Amino acid sequence: MSIPVYMLKRVLQAIPLLFIISIMSFVMLKMAPIDPLAHLRANPAISMSAIKEEEERLGLNKPPVTQYGIWLANLVTGNLGVSVQGADVFILLMQRAGNTMLLSSLSILMTWLIAIPAGIYAAVYRGKIIDKVFGIISAIGMSMPTFLLALLLLMFALATGWFPIGGLTSQDYYDLDAFGQFLDIAHHLVIPVMVLTFVGLAGIQRQMRGNLLEVLRAEYVRTARAKGLPENVVLYRHALRNAINPLLTLFGFEFAALLSGAALTETVLAYPGLGRLTLEAVLTKDMNLVMASLMLGAVMLILGNLIADILLKVADPRISLD
Repeated sequence: MSIPVYMLKRVLQAIPLLFIISIMSFVMLKMAPIDPLAHLRANPAISMSAIKEEEERLGLNKPPVTQYGIWLANLVTGNLGVSVQGADVFILLMQRAGNTMLLSSLSILMTWLIAIPAGIYAAVYRGKIIDKVFGIISAIGMSMPTFLLALLLLMFALATGWFPIGGLTSQDYYDLDAFGQFLDIAHHLVIPVMVLTFVGLAGIQRQMRGNLLEVLRAEYVRTARAKGLPENVVLYRHALRNAINPLLTLFGFEFAALLSGAALTETVLAYPGLGRLTLEAVLTKDMNLVMASLMLGAVMLILGNLIADILLKVADPRISLD
């Protein structure tokens, strides 16, 4: 099966899956004991007629099945609706999703640039000092909760004043030139990227080390060495190519988590991303915003798995897409 045909097949398979996910998400959201208009009902200055108008605008006065039907019909036509606050959901998602994509992409890039060479060195020099150092760093990274590391770095930033505390831009951001705005955003991204990189570094580094150690024990590697091939050729041309395959699958899952994997970090660091927006939407039972965020996350998951499968096929032609 060719790659384009395989992609088309996966896209067609994803349609009923997304439909099932939307139903499950809608049911769970409706079961939550939260009133989306609780902030309006608690305000004595707002009349009951105004609340009823808001219920009519959001469709909350209709049966759940009708609400889902309206949401699904709007989704098919490309209309994601409006949030409880009255903002367009599509605009909100695009604004916040861009911030989250920027943070997550930089974190994944830094994680892989550090973890892959670290895993290779740890495997090649197994039992040496460098392997033990990487082992200690990995153990710390795997055992430290994300929110705790974020809080520690926030305390460090507060004590030293070297980095901004929260947010993505400074108050004078729009008064700066283009290069100054770039530096301002980069300065604000240092702590969030450090948090996500350190947490993700441990798992990938240990996975790379374990895969490479297993491959280095294989018969074909010993045969290549017996033929007198240079160690670099044996390592990078033969062993590493097979050891990297399981990590390609992991990369697909990391791609799927681009929009959702940074939710806790965004909340702790007050980063204006999609994860924080979704959490706030869940707490206020903002149906349109929550449903749009969940469906976007589901699409990213399906797309990530598809990318991982294609990368595996490209890296190892022996793998059949059938």
